[in-house]
Amino acid sequence: MSDSDKKQYHICVKGKVQRVGLRDKIEDLADDLELTGYVQNQSAKDVVIVVEGEDEIITHFVSSIRDFPPPVKIKSIDVYERPYSGTFSEFTIIRGEMMEELSERFDSAIYYLNNIDIKQDKMLEKQDQMLDKQDQMVEKQNTVIGLQIETLNEIKGVRKDFQKTFTEELIEIRGEIRELRTAMMQAGYLKKADVQ
Repeated sequence: MSDSDKKQYHICVKGKVQRVGLRDKIEDLADDLELTGYVQNQSAKDVVIVVEGEDEIITHFVSSIRDFPPPVKIKSIDVYERPYSGTFSEFTIIRGEMMEELSERFDSAIYYLNNIDIKQDKMLEKQDQMLDKQDQMVEKQNTVIGLQIETLNEIKGVRKDFQKTFTEELIEIRGEIRELRTAMMQAGYLKKADVQ
């Protein structure tokens, strides 16, 4: 493709676009699309991009920036066409003074660590809720097991009572049968030889 088919655009991205890793994302995207130029912070909240390449690819580039997920929050993107210069050999991030960049990174790190802490607290709350539900389930299982043991003990008790009553009844019946035999033998209805 000839240089006459290439374009240069100046893009101003406004919103929550600093201290959220946007410049790194833009650099990665530009590298993937083989665009050249640079990105840098401007004023307190804006990011400026100067990009060169094919018109269609730059349109895709701008569209992809609009779709960046949180914590990036873009309010507006202003795009201005400029004459192609061909002075860029790669896409880079132009950084500010070292201390300013470092303090910005620390601010970002604190923000993200705080968000991680909040999310971790929510996760721990959910785990506590799950543990409470598990405790309730274990309690219900213990109640059911207790009822089963109680029922089993009652069955054993009924069985012992039945066995005792049955044994007593059987002894009584045998005693009555002996008395009947003895009475029948005395009356002459039975002989000792008939009884075994």
